[in-house]
Amino acid sequence: MQAQTLQKIEALFEKYPQKRGALLPAIYLVQAEKGHVDSDAARELAELFELQPVDVWEVLTFYNMFYTAPQGRHHVYVCTNLPCSLRGARSLLKGIESHLGVHCGQTTADGRITLGHEECLGSCGTAPMMRVDGEYVENLDLVEAKRVIDGLD
Repeated sequence: MQAQTLQKIEALFEKYPQKRGALLPAIYLVQAEKGHVDSDAARELAELFELQPVDVWEVLTFYNMFYTAPQGRHHVYVCTNLPCSLRGARSLLKGIESHLGVHCGQTTADGRITLGHEECLGSCGTAPMMRVDGEYVENLDLVEAKRVIDGLD
């Protein structure tokens, strides 16, 4: 990690009674620097926090806001929980996969979009829906989903 990121992480230690309390914000800092937190960065964090690498990896893989592999410039996540699925989310996701030429969990060849699904985005009344770069797009059909996706730079 860059020296600047390391300095920011070390400054976090002052804010927490126990060093480990700064792990989540430290992971955010590393991810902001690199776009994801790979196994090398996880090992660096583990050394810095005096933890085992598996301790850092457990945190990374528990939360869906951390990425352990390179990501596209845009994140498109389709909600696939029961209410969304009953209203067509699974077929919507398949249609988006076909449109983008990738499967769920993959990134387009141009690095523009990473497609995924989430178990629940908490918008059951407006299903099916997707989260695009943190913004909800609701009451979707495939035509509207393609329009939104094609509008991303």
